[in-house]
Amino acid sequence: MKVKFYSYIRDYTRCKAVDVSGCSTIRELLCRLCELYGKKFHDAVFKEEELSNEIIILVNGRNIHFLDQLDTSINEDDEVTIFPVVAGG
Repeated sequence: MKVKFYSYIRDYTRCKAVDVSGCSTIRELLCRLCELYGKKFHDAVFKEEELSNEIIILVNGRNIHFLDQLDTSINEDDEVTIFPVVAGG
């Protein structure tokens, strides 16, 4: 599947996108990405092993918050987008 990164998440991955295979849930995907990109990435996306409230993840344009959150099923032809919550005023 294609995983796209935005904003400061790219500082941790040093890329805009990556292809990943062999993951069936968002939790598995994030764990794999943590193995690839290290502690800074982990600390950005997880808070006490749950998804940080600072991160938004979309699967094919749908927010996982409205699906099964970290247990959202994914497959090889999905597109996953990871970006930080944006605040402004």
